[in-house]
Amino acid sequence: MDVGDVNVGQRQHRDEIGIRCQKLFQDFLEEFKEEGELKYLESAKELQNEERSIIEVSFEDVEKYNQNLATTIIEEYFRIYPYLCQAVANFVKDRTELKKQKDCYIAFMDVPTRHVIRELKTDKIGTLVRISGQVIRTHPVHPELVLGTFVCLDCQTVIKNVEQQFKYTNPTICRNPVCNNRMRFMLNVDKSQFVDFQKVRIQETQAELPRGCVPRSVEVILRAENVESVQAGDRYDFTGTLIVVPDVGAMALPGAKTQIASKHKHGDEAEGVRGLKALGVRDLHYRMAFLACSVQPTNPKFGGIELPLGDITPEIMRQQMTEGEWRHMYEMSHDRNLYQNMINSLFPSIHGNEEVKKGILLMLFGGVSKTTKEGTTLRGDINCCIVGDPSTAKSQFLKQVSEFSPRAVYTSGKASSAAGLTAAVVKDEESSDFVIEAGALMLADNGVCCIDEFDKMDPKDQVSIHEAMEQQTISIAKAGVRATLNARTSILAAANPIGGRYDRSRSLQQNIQLSAPIMSRFDLFFILVDECNEVIDYAIARKIVDLHSNIEESVEKIYTKQEVLQYINFARKFKPIISKEAGDLLVSYYNRLRLRDSTSSGKSTWRITVRQLESMIRLSEAMARMDISDEVQPKHVREAYRLLNKSIIRVEQPDIHLEGDQNQSLHEDDFSQTTTGDDDTPQTPGQQPLTKKKMVLSFDEYKNLSNMIVVYMRRQEARFEEDGKEGTHRSDVIDWYLNHIADQIESEEELIEKKDMLEKVLDRLIYHDQIIIPLTKVGLRGGTQEDEEDPLLVVHPNYMIDQ
Repeated sequence: MDVGDVNVGQRQHRDEIGIRCQKLFQDFLEEFKEEGELKYLESAKELQNEERSIIEVSFEDVEKYNQNLATTIIEEYFRIYPYLCQAVANFVKDRTELKKQKDCYIAFMDVPTRHVIRELKTDKIGTLVRISGQVIRTHPVHPELVLGTFVCLDCQTVIKNVEQQFKYTNPTICRNPVCNNRMRFMLNVDKSQFVDFQKVRIQETQAELPRGCVPRSVEVILRAENVESVQAGDRYDFTGTLIVVPDVGAMALPGAKTQIASKHKHGDEAEGVRGLKALGVRDLHYRMAFLACSVQPTNPKFGGIELPLGDITPEIMRQQMTEGEWRHMYEMSHDRNLYQNMINSLFPSIHGNEEVKKGILLMLFGGVSKTTKEGTTLRGDINCCIVGDPSTAKSQFLKQVSEFSPRAVYTSGKASSAAGLTAAVVKDEESSDFVIEAGALMLADNGVCCIDEFDKMDPKDQVSIHEAMEQQTISIAKAGVRATLNARTSILAAANPIGGRYDRSRSLQQNIQLSAPIMSRFDLFFILVDECNEVIDYAIARKIVDLHSNIEESVEKIYTKQEVLQYINFARKFKPIISKEAGDLLVSYYNRLRLRDSTSSGKSTWRITVRQLESMIRLSEAMARMDISDEVQPKHVREAYRLLNKSIIRVEQPDIHLEGDQNQSLHEDDFSQTTTGDDDTPQTPGQQPLTKKKMVLSFDEYKNLSNMIVVYMRRQEARFEEDGKEGTHRSDVIDWYLNHIADQIESEEELIEKKDMLEKVLDRLIYHDQIIIPLTKVGLRGGTQEDEEDPLLVVHPNYMIDQ
């Protein structure tokens, strides 16, 4: 049967070019061989399954077989598409034991040229083109009438196979020569042909967008098997043709008919619009849509971290690689300095900030997401927050990650609303149904969402991402739409402190005013302080001048970004299991952090909770993935603990070291109290530290003790002024303090230790902080060595106690 013989109303026509292409294409299917066998015979046999109706044909094969046929398909695709589908149906019918007549469709793969959405103009209408874009909205699937069977209501004549042209189309006239009915027809649903139909909207990706332009979007029509094959956030190549459809939605807008009718009607009678002339032909709008025959991931090899085909194992990844790629992967996995080389390759233009780079690299590898027996999902993605002064390259980190990661979305906190970050419920123009449009977190599913200016976000909008950051879902209940959507994304946020500068004397929460629930959901906090350091300043200035001079020699890049991306995608397929030794070490480290948190006096900035234990587990799994290991080992846990410590110590105030160099770094990796050693590994019971114990006070303890001394001394000064006495000596302060804590001291060693500690605190208050001034009989003393062992002490008159 030829498509040219189909009756449409009373009109019959034969398209000679279409029939010729049908025969040529059927010959191609029956003759094209690969390795001595018919290439498309197996695909045709699969169509015996009721669920299958599409046969995929490589366009390169058509070009090899007949160049003229390939050229005609490219130029006249929409015209000859029904004939190509009929050729497929005939081929399937001849070569297989198909029991009943079924519709078959053609899908072309490997079309040579790829266009962006911006290039779709009217000259592309009807031709075969391939476009790429990111899916931002999916509509529900509903049946579409393709060929209608109508019954004339005047003479009961049945009119079959009336083609529907993108809208409900009646026959032009009844086939009965006697009956001239043109309007009164009824659709016979049982004998009409329907097909699954779905609309999706795709948008230009950020990389394709010209500077200063709004992203363009186009509606893509999917039919038959292709429905439900894409999800919001995915990037796909769509092969098909550009078509023009009447914009029925523009005519059905509220008030449109009233406005048009008022132009042609003068009177009070309620009369409807009659005929096209009354409507006004000029008011009929057309718009372009894309009719897709084939849907493919943009880069099935390494384009997305999770492919839509399901879980990809390392063995399948190995089969997709060439021998050279596999050898290079093997060499990278055995690189001793892989950790350092990867961060140098990822961030070649940013100097220093090694810990931030390591945290972001582990975020890209990610932990292992798990599901409990009850069905609860435990997230594996790592969330990082960078807080710091202006010009410390925070936004540069975010930009680098958004350009590097294949599924990354960059957004700014002030310019984003809750709906724009999560998902919006919008009304479809044509069907008036409510559909879900993906927000930034949905578009970054299985990727990274970079949020700049996180502190500028409205508190209401911050609350909307609570669920996405921990449960990794987005729940919506609006306008009759109730849905739970996936948002399996890592969040990389950047925030500025209040007033532009990070104030060390305040806690992190007072610096950025983030709520406690948001802070607890971040695995790593990095604080970047713009400090004056001659060596670092020179290195940064040298790096920036080299970048502006386009000197690439100074940039050390061991691997290209493509190689790092390839390695990360391969490593993410591994799911390391925690070994017994690593598990014991995790518990020990968590107990140490928890104990330190409970013993610190005052209100703690960072609460150590189970979420920090889970953060350590995720970081350990990311380290194991980087080493291509199936098991989390103790060395991975140590690095995770070190990174978490580095994060926490920056969040808290620096510890006060009461002996040794007073000007030593305030950001050491030392969390030891006066009762513990300073090594990284936990001590077993009964084991004595080999080194002498350091005398270390937390900042809160030091602050409380200094405030107590100042209050006591000021009271004594006020009393001595009334009595006319001399003043407070150093020994008086020590005696008062030891009497104050007498009930807490149980041994002579503890008494000596407390006395020694107070003397060092007094020395620090006198010589380092200069809160207390020592007096002699000749007057004020400077910073020289004391001549007297027990001087008079007074509080600096301008000192105010910080609460």
